[in-house]
Amino acid sequence: MDANSQIGFALDHIANFSAAMVQMDLQRFWAETLAQPRYADPRRLLRHGFKVYSQHDEDGIIQEIFRRIGTATRTFVEFGVETGVECNTVKLLIEGWRGLWIEANAQACKAITSSFDPFLKDKRLTVLQSLVTAENINTLIRSGDLNGGIDLLGIDIDFNDYWVWKAIEVVSPRVVVIEYNAGLRPPMSLTVPYQPNHAGGGTNFFGASLEALVRLGRRKGYRIVGCNISGSNAFFVREDLCADHFIEPSSAEEHYEPPRHFFSFLLAGPQAPQPGPYVPVD
Repeated sequence: MDANSQIGFALDHIANFSAAMVQMDLQRFWAETLAQPRYADPRRLLRHGFKVYSQHDEDGIIQEIFRRIGTATRTFVEFGVETGVECNTVKLLIEGWRGLWIEANAQACKAITSSFDPFLKDKRLTVLQSLVTAENINTLIRSGDLNGGIDLLGIDIDFNDYWVWKAIEVVSPRVVVIEYNAGLRPPMSLTVPYQPNHAGGGTNFFGASLEALVRLGRRKGYRIVGCNISGSNAFFVREDLCADHFIEPSSAEEHYEPPRHFFSFLLAGPQAPQPGPYVPVD
C-alpha cells in the first residue's frame, strides 16, 4: 500500500470511528432522557420509539399507537415524503399496508418511482407529484382512490401544515402525525400565515406551535397523545378511540418535547435504507 492509500485508509477509519461515536452518544442521550421520571409511565409513547425507515423514532411510536387502538383499513396518506426512503409510512408499506404519497419535487418523485417500483406495480402505493395546498388537498386525496376511514394521515410540508390539516375533510384518519415547530413552546398558540405557494425557507419561521395544533385537533375531534424524541412530530388519535390508552391530560404542556433535531443523525443500521420488498413468512 503506497503512502496515499495509507492516508486514505486512515482517514476512512477516522471517519467511521467518528460516526460510530456519534451513534453511541445519541443512544446514550436517548437512554438518559427516558430514565427521567417524566417518562416512567409505560403509557408515555416516547418509551416505545424506534427507527426503521422514519427520520427519528416515529416508526416505533406509530406501531405502539396501533397496538393500543387497532387498525381498520391498513391504509395511509402521507405528503411531504421527499424520496420516500425516510418517512413515516415506509415501514407500514413493507408490512402490507396500502396508501398514497404526495410530493411536490419532481426529482424526488422520480427517485420514488425507482426505489418503490414493486409497490407501485402491485398498486399498494400511489404517488402524486403536486404542491399541496388547502385548496387542492381533498381533490388530491380523492384522486388517489382514498376517502372516508383511513388509518394514518402524515403531514410534513414545512410551512402550511396547520392550514392543510384544517382543510382536510375527505378522510377521517384514526391517527394523524403532523410536524410542529418546537421552537414555539406552550402556551404559545401560533402558526405561520397561509401562503399557498410557500414551502419553507430553511429558517425557524415555519409550521405551527404544538398548542395551535392541539386546539385545531380538538375542533376536528382529535386528542394529542404524544410527541417524538426530536421534537419534530406530534401524534393525534381520534377521540372515540382513545379510551384510557394514553397519558392525560391531553394538552400541549403535557406532551411537548423540545427541539432535539440532532436525532436526524440516528441510523437504523450500517447500510443505506432500501425498502425491499421483503417476503412475509409464517
